[in-house]
Amino acid sequence: MEEFAQFTVGGQRVYGMLHRPDGTAPAHGWPSVVILHGFTGNRGGDHRLLPLLSRFLAARGVASLRFDFRGSGESQGDFSEMTVSREVEDTQAAFAYLRRQPGLDPERTMLLGFSMGGLVAALSAPAVNPHRLALWAPALPELWLPFLRGGLLPPTITDYGGWPVGRDFLQEMVRLRPLEVVATWGGEARVFHGDADQTCPPEFGVRYARALGADAVAIPGAGHTFDSLDHVDMLLRETARFLTGG
Repeated sequence: MEEFAQFTVGGQRVYGMLHRPDGTAPAHGWPSVVILHGFTGNRGGDHRLLPLLSRFLAARGVASLRFDFRGSGESQGDFSEMTVSREVEDTQAAFAYLRRQPGLDPERTMLLGFSMGGLVAALSAPAVNPHRLALWAPALPELWLPFLRGGLLPPTITDYGGWPVGRDFLQEMVRLRPLEVVATWGGEARVFHGDADQTCPPEFGVRYARALGADAVAIPGAGHTFDSLDHVDMLLRETARFLTGG
């Protein structure tokens, strides 16, 4: 079953989609996962990757919530206001929303983040304490250093291919320490990374796995968005295996 979801953060509406497995929920409720999209992305993901994930998981007894961060997709707010801290706030609100849904087990609410969503997931983990944490091709702050030409912050808005990137986003990014933060969490995690990723190099995934004390799963030949049918098939199968306890 699929239904629209919405909740409010900082007076702005956040819109998403809640997927539930078909049939009667078990007595303790279905496990679930909050799914975080990447930089300039939305809850659909590249080549519909995130809806495919949600439906794949629902068929295996796992509910999920995909949503657009404020300023992205259909949610309220402007992209120029976007910062990682705001996306962490959105993630915390999404967890609160999912944990109060009937038929879901609030003790088995998990977290999955793709690309910058992986960075946000890492920073959110100590606060939301997910049952399990999955990172897809997670980004690190250094990915945005090229925005700082000459090591200087832009005075106002940076035009990034039609996306208005705010000064606050870049100013905060250089101060973030996701590896240090997620290392304090101590829960069960797994990293999934294409070994041909040229956006977030596989080294990023290895560094996250080390910080987490977790396994890293390489998707052979896959780039940043896992853009072949075989890559997607392996990614979905391996992710579901981890989230369902494999």
